[in-house]
Amino acid sequence: MKILLDTCTFLWIITDAPELSNSARESFVDPANEIYLSAVSTWEIVIKYALGTLSLPESPERYIPFQRQQHNINTLPLEEGATLYFGRLPLLHKDPFDHMLICQAIMHGMVIMTSDERIVQYPVRTIW
Repeated sequence: MKILLDTCTFLWIITDAPELSNSARESFVDPANEIYLSAVSTWEIVIKYALGTLSLPESPERYIPFQRQQHNINTLPLEEGATLYFGRLPLLHKDPFDHMLICQAIMHGMVIMTSDERIVQYPVRTIW
C-alpha cells in the first residue's frame, strides 16, 4: 500500500509522539507499505517554522531531509494533475495544505495516514 503522511503524522512519527495510534505505527513500519511525505507538507512545515508557530531542533532545510532518510520516507512532488484536481473537491474546510494532500492521494491512488477528521470527510482513503 502507498501511504501519504499528513503533516502532523510525519512530525509525530519522527518524534515518536504519543498521539500516534498503534495501527498507524504498525502501518508505518510494515515493509509491505511505501511511505511518502508530500512537498506540500514540507512547504507547510517551512511556513510554520518561519512564522514561529512550529519549533524544530534545526532548520527545516536540514531537518526534514535528514528525518525522511532516517525513517525511509519517500518524497512526493507536487504535480500539475493534483493541482488541477483541487477544483473538484468540496470545500468542507479551508486548509489548502490538506486539500492538496487529498488531491495527491486521489491522483496517485494513495491512502492518507491521518487523525484529522476534516480529511476523513473527503472521498479519499485514510488510515489511523
